[in-house]
Amino acid sequence: MIERIEPGVRSSKIVKHNGVAYLTGQVGEGADITEQTVECLRRVDALLEEAGSSREHMLQVTIWLADMADFAAMNEVWNAWVPEGHAPARACGEARLARDVLKVEMIVTAAVK
Repeated sequence: MIERIEPGVRSSKIVKHNGVAYLTGQVGEGADITEQTVECLRRVDALLEEAGSSREHMLQVTIWLADMADFAAMNEVWNAWVPEGHAPARACGEARLARDVLKVEMIVTAAVK
């Protein structure tokens, strides 16, 4: 069975299937990459909780940066946020994001507890 949480016209906030939660891409507001990453991860936390998952249950994360020059600063926030011993499979690349002010977007797949 597929469960769609907060379905919209374009996407659902969360899609759950066979014990896996797929989160819609998350961005964050803020003046710089650090602020945006902190807010993005706060939103990921909220969706993981809503999905019945957690940081410790993340399977894979894809991160898109508007500018790879922000890679180190984003990783500082990321490294402090990911629980030790629970790092997911991860990819990070540069992409043009939906709005010019956005610096980071994350797409998370996690196991449901």
